[in-house]
Amino acid sequence: MSEQKTGLIIGADGLTRCFWPGALPDYLAYHDQEWGRPVTDDHRLFEKLCLEGFQSGLSWLTILRKRENFREAFAGFDFEKVARFTDSDVERLLGNTGIVRHGGKIRSTINNAQRAIELCEKEGSLAGYFWRQEPRPHERPDPVDYPTLVANPKTDISTRISKDLKKRGWSFVGPTTVYAFMQAMGLVNDHIEGCACRAEVEKLRGQLRRPS
Repeated sequence: MSEQKTGLIIGADGLTRCFWPGALPDYLAYHDQEWGRPVTDDHRLFEKLCLEGFQSGLSWLTILRKRENFREAFAGFDFEKVARFTDSDVERLLGNTGIVRHGGKIRSTINNAQRAIELCEKEGSLAGYFWRQEPRPHERPDPVDYPTLVANPKTDISTRISKDLKKRGWSFVGPTTVYAFMQAMGLVNDHIEGCACRAEVEKLRGQLRRPS
């Protein structure tokens, strides 16, 4: 079957992978070593949700290549620190050529840091909140196939989480953004059937001790 139908490509190393990293070394490393591997660290979860917001209207590759700059600019995405950013920090960030200089997204990150503190106070942790909403087997076809992945970049669960976060005051957290976050952080395993990484990611998900 063709790549267009299966969503798989064969790399120069002979491994079969999901189509989207192409042959770009940094994108391949992200696909192979990060994407879909379960994450329970609150700072990493916050970082990814914010960066998915910055990605809106852009490609993830653009954000990935600026990620270290984002981390430096936003105090390692320690939301306790980001929540204290002021207007002078906004101006500083708007002058930072190493990141995406979008005032609305910068202010959204500060706002979301404040909301993250509130969520942790009510739910215990970001990890606890998100992993409690991990799709059950009957809620998500598994394994995913390429046509489904392309046609449905959001799900009922990502829509539900998006609505709840917005009620709590978060911004730039639409259903598609939330689903991309879920894919990257391992709440679902969307490595396509046949991808060399799929079995390893599923093993890690099986071994994971879910946050209480």
